[in-house]
Amino acid sequence: MTPSESTFFSLPLVWHNAIVTLMTFAYVFSVPPLMDYLVTNHGLPRDISRKITHICAGSTIVFLPLFREGDWSHYLNITVFAVWTLLLVQKGLFAADDDQAVKTMTRTGDKRELLKGTLYFVVVAMLCGTIYYKQFAGVLAMAVLGWGDGLAPIVGTRYGRIKYKILSDKSVEGSLAFLVGSLLAGLFFVKLIVPEAYDPVRITIIALAATAIEGLSPKEVDNLLIPAAVIGLAAVI
Repeated sequence: MTPSESTFFSLPLVWHNAIVTLMTFAYVFSVPPLMDYLVTNHGLPRDISRKITHICAGSTIVFLPLFREGDWSHYLNITVFAVWTLLLVQKGLFAADDDQAVKTMTRTGDKRELLKGTLYFVVVAMLCGTIYYKQFAGVLAMAVLGWGDGLAPIVGTRYGRIKYKILSDKSVEGSLAFLVGSLLAGLFFVKLIVPEAYDPVRITIIALAATAIEGLSPKEVDNLLIPAAVIGLAAVI
């Protein structure tokens, strides 16, 4: 471990990474109550709160530069997603209709939605935080999934005028939002987390391809297809 990678207060590595993990918990678990407040008291539409939550969850990778390698403890970065996996299964099966997660993370208020796209998202996040930890493929997959797939339905639903349908309803405006969100987030997070892999041309090509995949994807499974496409393309480009 180099001086630039020193731990908080010169703590042992595991304690440093545990503190960063607590920071991720504070961040991630602050989002649903805020969205619940906005949905309940200020009329924020469910689909908007769902996608803001989606974007915030994808942005959890902003904490990755704080994790230090040297033992197993950097894998604590996925702990918050592991906890959410258990919570989503429990809530998707047993939650009441007024549950925070149901109100802020579903389109229709049906708790079973939590067992589909939302659950797929956190499983992908765990894979990116382990197998692809601090690697170009994992960082870009989360950036594209979080921001591209988060912005596309917000823009498409409200401003989409040029519609198209392959396996599900999409709009050109939503696809453009996906591209812009994916590209800007990809450039930012790759530069922040894996600067040695920063390649704007490569990121742009993958963002364009991911936009096409999103346009072809049916609802719910895009949270699997998009990161799979990004990781696959990162291996060959």
